[in-house]
Amino acid sequence: MMMQEQVREGTAGAILFDATASSQVNDDWFAPDYWCGRGALRTQSGGRGGVAVIDTPAGDCVLRHYRRGGLVAKWMGDRYLWMGAERSRGFAEFRLMADMIRQGLPVPGVVAARYRRHGLFYTADLITRRIPDASTLAECLAAGKFDGELAELVGALVARFHRVGIWHADLNAHNILVTATELYLIDFDRGERRRPAESWRLANLQRLRRSLIKLGAAAQGETAFEQQLWKPLLYRYELSFGTSDGGLL
Repeated sequence: MMMQEQVREGTAGAILFDATASSQVNDDWFAPDYWCGRGALRTQSGGRGGVAVIDTPAGDCVLRHYRRGGLVAKWMGDRYLWMGAERSRGFAEFRLMADMIRQGLPVPGVVAARYRRHGLFYTADLITRRIPDASTLAECLAAGKFDGELAELVGALVARFHRVGIWHADLNAHNILVTATELYLIDFDRGERRRPAESWRLANLQRLRRSLIKLGAAAQGETAFEQQLWKPLLYRYELSFGTSDGGLL
C-alpha cells in the first residue's frame, strides 16, 4: 500500500505521519508513559539514552527521542535550534526514509515524526517499524558470527545506498541490522542525498571500518582483519556499486 503522508498541527508543534499505518496518531504516541500504562512498552538499549519498543495499533514500533551527543549535550540536552518544520530532525529523517522506501531500499518503515516548539528551540521524536528477529552487526561481531560471507553482504548493502547518493551520517556496526533473509540500515538522523563523489563514499566506509576495529574485529591482528573481513567487504561493495578500477581496495 502506498504511503499517505499527513501533517497534524497543534499549538506547540506538529506531527507528520503515514495515514495508512494509523489515522489516530497523536501526542500520546510519543510518550513512553502512555504505552507503559497499557502494558505496551518494552525498552531496549541503543542510541543516546536508549529507545523504546512499543506495541501500537500499527504493529511493533521503535520510538526514538532525539538527543544530542558530545560536549554540546551538556548544554543543549535534547534541544535543537528551530530552523523550520522541514529541517527539524524528525521530519527530515521521516522524509528521507520515506523516499528510500519508495526506492525499495532496506530501511525500517516510518510511522510518524513530531516536533515540539520551545521558543527558539524544539525537541523531536520519530517512530519507525521494528525489524523482527534482527541483530545488529555489532552483536554478530561479539557473538563470533561476523565472517567473510557476512562482510560481503554488508559491502553490498552499503553500495545500494551509495549508488543512489544516500550518505549515512553515522555508518557504524550498531546501525546495520542482520536478519535471516535481509540486511537493513537504520538511524538516518542527519543523513542526506549527495551528488556522486568517491570522497564521501570512501569517508563513509572508513567510518564503518573504524567502528568495526573499535568493537574488536581486528582482535586477531590487522592483517587478518584486512584479509578475512575488510577486503571481502570492499570487493562486494565495488562489485555491487559497479566500479571496476579497484580504487577503494
